[in-house]
Amino acid sequence: MNGSNHKTSTQPGEIEIPFRAVAPETEDCLNDKQLFDHRTKAEEFARWMLVFGKNPDQVEGYAKHTASRTMHRIGYFHRWVWEQEDEYVAFPTQDHAESYLQELAYDDYSAGHKAKCQQALKRYFRWRECEYDHDEWEPEYTFSTNNSNQPRDFLSIQERRLIREAALEYRDMPYYQNYSSEERERMKPYIAKRLDKPVDTLSRDDWNELSSWKFTSLVWTSLDTGLRPIEVTRASTNWVDTENAVLRIPADESSKNRDNWVVSLRDDTAEALENWLEERSYIPMYDDTDALWLTQKGGRYKSQSLGRLLRRLCDRVGIEHENRKMSWYSIRHSVGTWMTREEDLAAAQAQLRHKTPETTMKYDAAPPDDRRDALDKMG
Repeated sequence: MNGSNHKTSTQPGEIEIPFRAVAPETEDCLNDKQLFDHRTKAEEFARWMLVFGKNPDQVEGYAKHTASRTMHRIGYFHRWVWEQEDEYVAFPTQDHAESYLQELAYDDYSAGHKAKCQQALKRYFRWRECEYDHDEWEPEYTFSTNNSNQPRDFLSIQERRLIREAALEYRDMPYYQNYSSEERERMKPYIAKRLDKPVDTLSRDDWNELSSWKFTSLVWTSLDTGLRPIEVTRASTNWVDTENAVLRIPADESSKNRDNWVVSLRDDTAEALENWLEERSYIPMYDDTDALWLTQKGGRYKSQSLGRLLRRLCDRVGIEHENRKMSWYSIRHSVGTWMTREEDLAAAQAQLRHKTPETTMKYDAAPPDDRRDALDKMG
């Protein structure tokens, strides 16, 4: 949408911004009017950092490099918010920031990187407090530059098994009266096949006694692969290879976007996915999309809704979570923890798709069959 000049034009009396205020990746996310609005705010923030950011009372700004890196990190935060909300948000909320930090806490970045991202967010909300009279923000999470803050809340082996069982019993199939007439006609052959009954003998009770394979396949797949929330959002039917019991995640659809991935599944998980793909083919909302899972309203799953799902499953089987940081990343963290113990570090790195330079050469060290054996032991 814009040229490649990194110096932003100024009005008389304004300080020149010696770096790009809006990244090309951000420009690509917005239409022309949204970009105008976002660029205006981004340039305001950049100038404020350069002049006032370090100490507003003493009119002391940050160095160019510090301000530039802060803009880069805040740009990533904005894009994350827009992807989560599926729309442009001019001023992300403090709840957005907390959710972003929670995801960051369970991700595979270094403690130093997490601390810098949090510091960038604190500068951003400090600017809004000073210039827009927005509320002061004190983050719930605090990251240090060492590894002492790494998340410790993950599912135990027994908890993983309980969650797997709870997902098997989770219904999530509308009752007869909640289907439209079109949906009923589409679903009749599937319901009849599941119950091994002729279509013309189906009753309301027949419809209402069945449960869907959707949540079973979603939760079981995540228990096996440690899918990040954004990967659940992006998950496509093209990823699924039930014959070989793997997910094949293309580089351009993976969370870190560096390489193609072949991720092991338990055989029963692959069967659950196969059952879900058949059920999915009868549901009209999936006709024009390759999304593997959609909410009942037809939207993509997001971090908050996935966290609520996990906590509901915990409640069903009596897993205490009131004093724990229980989010979808708790599943991912459990995969890494127990895969490492049951197999080895290389297997965990390959299964979780870790992308740090230090682990690159180890990605192929554990073949899918070995990782599948570890999954069977883990439950």
